[in-house]
Amino acid sequence: MLFKTKAYFLIGFFHLIICVVSSQDQRIADSLKNIYDADTIKGVEKLELLTNLSFNEINDLNLGLQFAEELINLSNQKGNYPYLSQGYLQKGNAKQLMGDLDEAMIAYFKSAEIALKENNITLEGAAYGAIADIYSISNNHKNAMLYYNKAISSLRKARDTIPLASFILNAGDDLLNNQKYDSALVYFNESGALYEKANYDIGKAYNLGNIGMVYAHTGKNELAEKNINEAIQILQESGDYHPICVYLIYMADIYLDKKEHQTAIDYAERSLMLAEQYGLKEQIGEANLNLSELYEIMGDLETSYKHYKDHIAYRDSVNNIATVQQLANQRTNFEVSQKQIEVDLAEQREKNQRNIAIGTGVALFLIGLLAIGLFRRNAFIRKTKQIIEEERDRSDNLLLNILPEETAAELKANGTVKAKKYEAVTVLFTDFKGFTSYSEKLSPEALVETVSFYFSKFDAIMDKYGLEKIKTIGDAYMCAGGLHDNTIDHAHRMVSAAFEIIEFVEATKKDDASSELTFDIRIGINTGPVVAGVVGTKKFAYDIWGDAVNVASRMESMSEPGRINISENTYALIKEDAECEYRGKIQVKNRGMMKMFFVNRIKENIPVPAM
Repeated sequence: MLFKTKAYFLIGFFHLIICVVSSQDQRIADSLKNIYDADTIKGVEKLELLTNLSFNEINDLNLGLQFAEELINLSNQKGNYPYLSQGYLQKGNAKQLMGDLDEAMIAYFKSAEIALKENNITLEGAAYGAIADIYSISNNHKNAMLYYNKAISSLRKARDTIPLASFILNAGDDLLNNQKYDSALVYFNESGALYEKANYDIGKAYNLGNIGMVYAHTGKNELAEKNINEAIQILQESGDYHPICVYLIYMADIYLDKKEHQTAIDYAERSLMLAEQYGLKEQIGEANLNLSELYEIMGDLETSYKHYKDHIAYRDSVNNIATVQQLANQRTNFEVSQKQIEVDLAEQREKNQRNIAIGTGVALFLIGLLAIGLFRRNAFIRKTKQIIEEERDRSDNLLLNILPEETAAELKANGTVKAKKYEAVTVLFTDFKGFTSYSEKLSPEALVETVSFYFSKFDAIMDKYGLEKIKTIGDAYMCAGGLHDNTIDHAHRMVSAAFEIIEFVEATKKDDASSELTFDIRIGINTGPVVAGVVGTKKFAYDIWGDAVNVASRMESMSEPGRINISENTYALIKEDAECEYRGKIQVKNRGMMKMFFVNRIKENIPVPAM
């Protein structure tokens, strides 16, 4: 996700309408904090002070949120609705930077609602633009552009140059995220001209940085480095570290392309240090992911694994992206660990022991019916043992459903699982075309049912060919072959499974009973070394990582609907048994030019392994 500038709005003293836009400055917050602590001003001046404090406090997000909440409460008490709208806007900004996207969205909609009632088109435009930012972060391009256009339309009427430029820049950023580079540059050129006209340094910095990222995406690394360095220099002077973290990651990518790996690591480490210092969760996760990939390239798998675990931890701590996207099909993989199962069994044993004690007491009380009491007690013990055995079998079966058999056995025996390296594993990714727009029209229940319909069949196909399902992410499906068997034909079996997946999807489209489930599917496959293991310390999750996984993902994203796109490594293994179509060398981010092939058909049937 690229960095989006914020159109922050301030209210002038003794005015009840929004009248000025300013750049954030931590120094202002530090000086105003002395006035706040003195507690000598009241009324509208107090509202203005809280607005400036919540706006300019960028180093301590919790403190900025505290000022915004106080602004909301005081504005409510005084019935001052412009300041109330401003308070919700600043609350949303703080929540967004803290990673609480669902709470940020609620605050932004509240700000827009109040501004609309007050006919304050400047604040209305600001709230619409902030809502668009959340949709953009959540990869909902359609809704993002809808609200960006609403924001831009309102702000053109208000003739507020800087906020107008800010949301034109953000709309360009969303186009850039969706690889519409020419359109993105059109928006950036307009926002840059507006920032220059207003002599707004912070806006110019964001514009330089985002244009630099366009150059990075299009392979113009020298121009990218020049623009991004200029942006970082301006932002350092104002102490605005959130965008600096983002831009430093892009600098790391640029030096990775140059194969200057240590310099790339230095930039990524600097981004991580700033993100940790200022509590920027999303940037902590991204910096750790970048470092994991860099150390993997350097051959330091232990350090790579550590950063990957940290990436997972911080990625999962960014709250409720699924709520914003309304993707109820995001099923949590590997939710049950052996430790949790043991806790459940212990609770069941305790309950059974209480029942036994009660039964024994009743037997002693009914001494005259000792024979009957003993009989019932013995029968109850047998039933209890049967329940415990059934629960143990159920928990073992559940563990085998979420972990490979070899890994589950190691986890049960030792309580931990050591990461293992496999020299040759075939990895497959699938993705449904148009799924996001389709999912927006369905209820959460229907959405889960739709995804389960497809993925249940995919699971059966994986079982048929002796392949290992790894996980699902939204509408994406990931599996691997060659992890826990000694056969060398995993690439052949994976291609056969891929053809069955495509046949099933095509058959579903032609089935009248399933006429609404009309998707096209893209498939990508790559073969290479991976590291596999259990990630996490609380809820275990079996996963694989490595360059082979990243390349497989790139194969899927560069594929076409209804086609199987494979890498050169996989092609070398199956070329004698399959008819393949050479696509040439294609540019892949962070990998340069890579040879790719479409698999058109299998020349002869590949045997299905005995299960």
